[in-house]
Amino acid sequence: MIRAEAADMSDDGVRKTPDRLRRRASRLLSQLTMRSDRLITEGLAQADARKWHYAVLASLQEFGPASQAEVSTRSGIYRSDMVGVLNELAERDLVDRTPDPDDRRRNVITISSRGRRHLRRLDKVLDSLHDDLLAPLSPAERDQFVQLLTRLLDHHTRGS
Repeated sequence: MIRAEAADMSDDGVRKTPDRLRRRASRLLSQLTMRSDRLITEGLAQADARKWHYAVLASLQEFGPASQAEVSTRSGIYRSDMVGVLNELAERDLVDRTPDPDDRRRNVITISSRGRRHLRRLDKVLDSLHDDLLAPLSPAERDQFVQLLTRLLDHHTRGS
């Protein structure tokens, strides 16, 4: 019996989930998302971070300084939540906020040197968590899985 089957068995050895549910990609993705989210949230909390911290720092590292609105778009964080996330990061000296010289009403957000170090640490934490999440898959299967998920997500987010 494989591990997935074992997790789906009750104490008396009877399968808990009907086959027609076990065959639905949408349900499998949903179930895996819940488990993945819990694993990542708990793992990042142990590193004194949250998913949104990582998203902002990664965006700033890859694309450079940006306005709050740009960081919101790039990271997928609602604009209404962005100020709180940036406050948390700024309090820890992981980002710098400076007035935009072209528009004093806006701030430009920049990752700090401390933020870059923290991001590298979080990369290692996430690498380990993803190893746990994808443990049953070989390295080639992991790459293929990520490629397939990316293709599906790209298809369903085009034009939105």
